[in-house]
Order: sequence, then structure tokens, then C-alpha cells
Amino acid sequence: MRTLSRSKSRNVDEENPYWVSFSDLMSALLVVFILAAVALIIELTQMKNKFDEDIDNLRNAEQARRDILHDIRDELAKQNVTVLIADNDTVLRIPESTLSFDSDRDEIPANPEVIKAVTLIGEVLHKAINRPFDSSGQSQKRFEYLDTVFIEGHTDSLRSYRDKGNWGLSTFRAISLWEFWNDSLELTPKLGELTNGYGNVLFSVSGYAATRRVNEEELTKEDRRANRRIDIRFTVKRPKLEDYKAVQEGNL
Repeated sequence: MRTLSRSKSRNVDEENPYWVSFSDLMSALLVVFILAAVALIIELTQMKNKFDEDIDNLRNAEQARRDILHDIRDELAKQNVTVLIADNDTVLRIPESTLSFDSDRDEIPANPEVIKAVTLIGEVLHKAINRPFDSSGQSQKRFEYLDTVFIEGHTDSLRSYRDKGNWGLSTFRAISLWEFWNDSLELTPKLGELTNGYGNVLFSVSGYAATRRVNEEELTKEDRRANRRIDIRFTVKRPKLEDYKAVQEGNL
């Protein structure tokens, strides 16, 4: 009986060889599916890690900017120099009460109090951006998280009769402050030698005339006074569009 049973089983296998082939095919497909699933998981993990890294870098950049602004304001307050933080912790504002230009002029006034104030602002700014990002012992400094530091000139809406009008006046006031900081202050390295995370010059200058007023309606002298100012705008380094495209296309 045993001999007959084994013989019968062998005959069934020989008569239905496709069952063996089908089983092998399903096993192979299962292996392919598992490998594809593993590859997909790895790719998704790499994409998530890349996004997490970009988010961490952006978070660190915003923290570095915030620390710079608050350190400057607090340190200057101890020395009785008034600066303001504006635009959601992105701008250090030098009001006219701290730096007042002569009417329709762009030169830094020779007033000793003004010279002292702008000197202190430049020195404290230099110190704040050159500090290490944190106390972990890493060598990366705060300014390496920045993209650009704009020195922005602003005027009120009263017309300037000089060449280029309020546009020229606001721009050249910003240039005057920049030249004072870069040429007159004994700093190492000089502000003009600093570069951002992309290797480009960190500081830049711009003028906005009366296009970005603090008080849109200038009903009083104080309204106009608030609009005449120098803003130091800090922009942070952000991932490039190519970085996001690389993640999207899987080129990690």
C-alpha cells in the first residue's frame, strides 16, 4: 500500500508540472515585491531625513537671527543707546532719535553723541553676529546662518530737492553708515570681509525713500520723524529650489 501511495503521488506531480512552476513564480514575485517595498521605504526615509535636515537648518537660522537682534538691543540698552526690534524679529531699527541726519544731507553728523552711538551699534553688531551659534562647542558662527544683512535707508514723504530725490537721499544715508562702520571701526574681521553660507558678501545697502513708512499718514512731525530711520534687515539662509527638486526627484 505504501508503494502504491508514493507511486500515485509521483504520478500526480509528473502529470501537473505547472503547479511547481506557478509556485516558483509566486515566490519570485513575492521576493520582488519585498525588495521594491524595502527600496521605497529607504527612499522615503532619505527624503524625510533631508526635509528634517532642511527644517532644522531653517529653525537654527531663525534662532540665530533672533539671538543676534536681542543681544544687540539688550547690550546697547545697557549703554543708553536706543534701537528697536521690528517686523517679527527680522529688523533692527535705528530711530532718528539715535541717528539724526541733517535736513536733506546724507553724511553722518559730526555730533559726538551721534558718532558714539553709531560706533557702539557697529561694534555690538559685529560682536553679536560673530558669536558661536550655541554653546555646544561647534565652530559654526551665527552669521553663517544668514543670507544678507541689508542696511536700509528710509525717509519721510517730504520731497528732497537733491539729486535723485528721496531715493538718492535714503540710499546715500545707508551708504554713509555702512562706510563709517567698515572704514572707521577697528574690527577683525571687518564687516565687509564677512560672507554668508553661500560664500557671498554678507552686507548690502539699499534705499526705499518713503515707500515703506512706519506711519503711512504723516499727520504730525512725530509721524514723519518715525519714518526717517535706518533699518538693519537680517535675512536667513534658506534651502535652494534645486534642493527641493532634488528631493522630489529622488536625487538625494
